[in-house]
Amino acid sequence: MDKKLIRDAMIKFCSGVVLMGLLLFLPAGTFAFPQAWLLMGVLFVPMFGAGIVMLVKSPELLRKRLNAKEEQGEQKRVIALSGLMFVAAFVLAGLNFRFRWHPLPVWVSYAAAVVFLLSYLLFAEVLRENAFLSRTIEVQENQKVVDTGLYGIVRHPMYAATILLFLSMPLILGSLLSFAVTLLYLPIIGKRMRNEEAVLEQGLAGYTEYKQKVKYKVIPGIW
Repeated sequence: MDKKLIRDAMIKFCSGVVLMGLLLFLPAGTFAFPQAWLLMGVLFVPMFGAGIVMLVKSPELLRKRLNAKEEQGEQKRVIALSGLMFVAAFVLAGLNFRFRWHPLPVWVSYAAAVVFLLSYLLFAEVLRENAFLSRTIEVQENQKVVDTGLYGIVRHPMYAATILLFLSMPLILGSLLSFAVTLLYLPIIGKRMRNEEAVLEQGLAGYTEYKQKVKYKVIPGIW
C-alpha cells in the first residue's frame, strides 16, 4: 500500500476537519453549535469511508481527487472565488448562530442533511462511472468520453451533485444568510463548466458529438 498516498490523504482530511471547525465554532463563540456538528458528521464520516474504499479499490482515483493544483489562470480564479464564498458562508453561519439573526427551524437542518447524504451517494455513483475524474481540468492519457449512466442524462453529473451538496450545507447550519451567499456557487460553477467543455472539445475525441447527444449540463430540461 502506498504510504505517501495514505499520508497525503490523512493530511488533507485532518486539515479539512480543523479548518471547518475553526470557521464554524470561532464565529459561533461556542462548541455548543449542534448544526455545525451535524454538518461535520454528514460531511467527514462518509468522506473518510469513501477515502478508504478508493485507497483499497482505486488508489489512482484517490490520487487524482487529492490533486487540486489547477494550471489554468481562469480556473485558479474560479477556485479562489469558491474558497472565498465558502469562508464567508461558514463564518456567517457561525455568527448567525451566535447572534440569532435569522435562525431556521431545526427540521430544515435535518431535511437538508438527508439531501446532503443523498447527494453524496450521487457523487459516489459519478466516481464509479467515470474513472477519469480529477479535481483539475485536464485531458488525461487514454481518456475516453463517458456517455452512459448519469452521463447519458446530463454532461456534468459531478457538478449536479456538488450543487446539491453545497447548497444544502448552509441549510444544515440553519443559516438563510449563508444560503444566500452560497447561491454565488451557481455562476461560479457555470464559468468552470464553460471552460472545462472548451478544453474537452479541443483535446478529447468525440466530446463535440457527445455535447450534441446530451443537451443539458446539470439539470435535465432546465440547465
